[in-house]
Amino acid sequence: MKQRIRVVGIIKNEEGVLIFKRSRGRSETPVFWELPTGKIKFGEQPEEAMARALTEYTGLAASSIKLKDVITFLAPEGASQLSNLYIVYELGITDEIEPSPKERYTAYKFIKDFTASNVHLTETSMTVLEIEEGKVISSRTSLRDTANSITINVDGASRGNPGPAGIGYCIYDHSGRIIEKNGEFIGFATSRLAEYYAMKKGIERAIELGYKSVRFISDSLMVINQLNGIFQIKNKDILPIFQDIQEKLSQFEAVSFTHISRSENQIADHEANFAIDNILRKH
Repeated sequence: MKQRIRVVGIIKNEEGVLIFKRSRGRSETPVFWELPTGKIKFGEQPEEAMARALTEYTGLAASSIKLKDVITFLAPEGASQLSNLYIVYELGITDEIEPSPKERYTAYKFIKDFTASNVHLTETSMTVLEIEEGKVISSRTSLRDTANSITINVDGASRGNPGPAGIGYCIYDHSGRIIEKNGEFIGFATSRLAEYYAMKKGIERAIELGYKSVRFISDSLMVINQLNGIFQIKNKDILPIFQDIQEKLSQFEAVSFTHISRSENQIADHEANFAIDNILRKH
């Protein structure tokens, strides 16, 4: 399967989100606007690519670059499917600097509500804004719609690493209401295996419930970066689970994997540890 990787920047102030007008190219080409977006050149780190693309395409220099999200989804490309991976950054710029669009862009503006705006955003920027702003344009029916109405937090726990291990998950609807939460004892395992089994369980539960567009959340940076294709799999013990997960992802229309801190994942963590405690109390 082909994969397209892009870095995307979000610049916000009191006027809204900064977007740029793409150069028309051929006269018959529709006019589109987008968030500052760029490719990663050979040898570049994603953050370096974001800084370069911002300056090269807009004339702006970033005063801060903070990783905000990594979004993945599948989209049709001819007879096959294209795997899209967007590394999203929150960008800070100094107030004194005015955008100076180059050949790629011809104009810029701030928009407060992209769903009500009359500008035509590219699929990339529309997808990113739908997810990050939690809003959806109802008229869009493409498989590229990745505004995740369902969020599933997962977590794995191991007492001793390896030791007694458990997994937990918590499913939220679009308004943040908990739909379902549960935990399960999985025997003796390392913490990394527990984290992967937790993700697998969350994916399997999403499939069982018929969800097609899901954001999976974990506090394991290793799992998130490996599933997003940023880190390679080096541990043979997790490779079979990783491959099983990859096969199951084809059943979704849109999927994203996001990392959060442990303090933000307390419910899934509680479910995993509660499952371990239940077993230990019985013995």
